Amino acid sequence: MIRIELDAPTLDRTRIAISPLWETVVGLYLIERNPHEVPWPYAGWAARARDVLRDLPAAAPIRLYLSALPRSPDFLTPIPPGAAPTLDEELHGLCNTPQAVVEEQLDSYYGGDPPDWIRPFRDDPERAFAQVADALAAYWEAAMAPYWPVMRAALDEEVLHRARALAADGPDALLTGLHQRVTWERPVLTLVKHLDYSFNAVDRRLLLIPLIFSAGALMCSTDHPEVIAVSYQARGAAVLAEGRPQPAPDRLAILLGRGRAAVLDALSRPSTTVGLAATLGLAPSTVSEHLAALTAAGVVNRRRAGRRVLYSLEPAGTALLNLLGDGRREHSA
Repeated sequence: MIRIELDAPTLDRTRIAISPLWETVVGLYLIERNPHEVPWPYAGWAARARDVLRDLPAAAPIRLYLSALPRSPDFLTPIPPGAAPTLDEELHGLCNTPQAVVEEQLDSYYGGDPPDWIRPFRDDPERAFAQVADALAAYWEAAMAPYWPVMRAALDEEVLHRARALAADGPDALLTGLHQRVTWERPVLTLVKHLDYSFNAVDRRLLLIPLIFSAGALMCSTDHPEVIAVSYQARGAAVLAEGRPQPAPDRLAILLGRGRAAVLDALSRPSTTVGLAATLGLAPSTVSEHLAALTAAGVVNRRRAGRRVLYSLEPAGTALLNLLGDGRREHSA
């Protein structure tokens, strides 16, 4: 059991946030903990995710999250920077983790001898964080992004429902009905887990993070000096039984060619060349060629975000997709 004693100020500051990064990590846990058969409604997604982990070398470094089980330093899954951050925003925060935070948490968890899998974050943090961020981005594009629109819709509904409950009845009522593996008996919030851990939260903020994949694990973050974060299983996970990647519309392929049409269609969310290659099953060099042509045509733009180069749709690209996609997609930069 994890028992968190919340004082009144912490309880009064209860908030809710969505986290693509936490979803990604807990999805990995779900696969790891169900090596033979993942339960409904996750089976279809899990088959795709396992293919990505097996066939996409760029995603291999994210296996360090499996090395971290059952409990790892919180800097690997930082607190979301807002109520609904993008994965890129969370990865930016991950890569900018202060070295003092890394060293403090490594000392707290492992003393002076961290295991080999996490030692690079102490010895060469810039490279270690960049490597895991790139791997997370590649894995996200191939295994998570095709399902994210339906997941995000379900999560938005969950947040709205919980926010109304919080506003109408206060945090006690919200926590009492949160989830069957989360119990609230003031002032203690208990997570039913195999770990045995107790923590007193004094003058902090409680952040609840609903996750579609929380069947893989209940996560708890207590290392942040101002925030206690707790995940729980969101309602609406059944959308994964229906959410499927959609191919590029045929009329777009006729106009641009199948490869460029597929790249343009995949840019409904900003992506890297590696991420697009993973999603579409194309060579990075082929994707780069298509991106160069689409950028020259004014339907795609290119910008640098830290160490990564992101491509996204120009308004003309969005209009082209909406026109030739028969209104079947909604795109946003």
